[in-house]
Amino acid sequence: MTTMQGIIVVLLILVALVVMAVITTENTRRRRQKLRRQFGPEYERAVQQFGSVAKAERELASRARRMQRLQLRDLNEADRIHFSNSWSAVQVKFVDNPSEAVHDANQLIKTVMQARGYPVEDFEHRVADLSVDHANVVQHYRAARTLAEANREGRANTEELRQAFVHYRALFTELLTESKVEHSNMQHARA
Repeated sequence: MTTMQGIIVVLLILVALVVMAVITTENTRRRRQKLRRQFGPEYERAVQQFGSVAKAERELASRARRMQRLQLRDLNEADRIHFSNSWSAVQVKFVDNPSEAVHDANQLIKTVMQARGYPVEDFEHRVADLSVDHANVVQHYRAARTLAEANREGRANTEELRQAFVHYRALFTELLTESKVEHSNMQHARA
């Protein structure tokens, strides 16, 4: 091999490395952009929680993969009516017994989630699962949970219980009225 051929080979290798670096950078940018779009405010929360973008993105991608394995379903009209009536009853209860109404609202959320196919074993898993398709209301669920825990410990006043109820209602409304199943399945198919 002549010196010129050696230089050409080295240049081709360098060009190939630069092209691979550009492709890798672009793929990373697209993946990050997709996760930010899908998870909304939950993306920044995960970055803060895990201390790095890479760790947060691995966690969020893992959540999306886990949700892909679930068989989520839309509620039928009869279920929507039943759950709406149940919510109305809990809301009426708030007037006389806010503490119990907040507890019942949380239980109703879990019942709706279960009816839609979400596992409901523990709070952290519920929040993680909800964050995949309901990222814009997950913060309501967390805030309601914090206030409900303060209530159980006897540290919540009526205004805080009202706030918890409002937070629960935001999630309840989305779970009841939004059809995320088709959207979620389409997103997961593209992943």
